[in-house]
Amino acid sequence: MQKYRKRNTAAFTWVAYFTLFSGVALFSVGLYNETSLELNEKGYYIAVMILVGVGSILTQKVTRDNAEDNEIIAEQKSQNSSNSSL
Repeated sequence: MQKYRKRNTAAFTWVAYFTLFSGVALFSVGLYNETSLELNEKGYYIAVMILVGVGSILTQKVTRDNAEDNEIIAEQKSQNSSNSSL
């Protein structure tokens, strides 16, 4: 029987969370320091909002994939233990 392998590495999971939190942090710093919006600042806010959007989607995907992988691996372990006891 082939062992199931996790889809996401620990590094990919770390990057997903880092992207989300860094986007939120950068956006918060920008809002804190904002006095008046010029054109280049509007571009900055748009770029950070895109970063936050991508980070949230990536984090959701990684979290869901890791949960599914853990369920599949637990199911395989239970099948292997029941097969070995026969």
